[in-house]
Amino acid sequence: MACVILINGLPGSGKSTLARRYVDSHPLSVALDLDLVRSMIGAWRERPEAAGVLARRMAIAAIPEVIRAGNDVVVPQLLGRVEFIEDLDATARSLGVPFVEVLLTVPDATAAQRLRQRAATSPTNTESADPDEDAARLVATYGTALADVVERRPWTVPIASDDEADPLPPLVAEVAHARSRHR
Repeated sequence: MACVILINGLPGSGKSTLARRYVDSHPLSVALDLDLVRSMIGAWRERPEAAGVLARRMAIAAIPEVIRAGNDVVVPQLLGRVEFIEDLDATARSLGVPFVEVLLTVPDATAAQRLRQRAATSPTNTESADPDEDAARLVATYGTALADVVERRPWTVPIASDDEADPLPPLVAEVAHARSRHR
């Protein structure tokens, strides 16, 4: 049975990497990366909110095709509000498949370090007066938003994603568990 999987988490927690590893081990499954979809929309930087809405609509529209073909859809995305999560959940329910919702967890210091590394190598990097402070502020802001999401959706499954823990086996186990409950 196909499944819709949301991988939520802080920037730098490994969402896209985990999604890629999952689909590589589950042939014909799709990693539906909203950041990539948004980047394909003309002038998305000038109209980021409108482009984000369009990218989410495009993702929701694509999910039924993948599910009807019998394959999983994995959405790796930082979602600090529940509206799109509820849309994913409703889409899965309308298709009669499980919705698996996980939150990748990393220590704040690890997330901040990864953000700084990403900013340093980004071709669109704009130099900051204090990149350490910027990264810490982003991690705190996103962390608060994610805590609110988990409070509103307490069935979200936390999965550790740090140097000590491989998040793929727990994700695969959670998907298998969701499939067995859904039958």
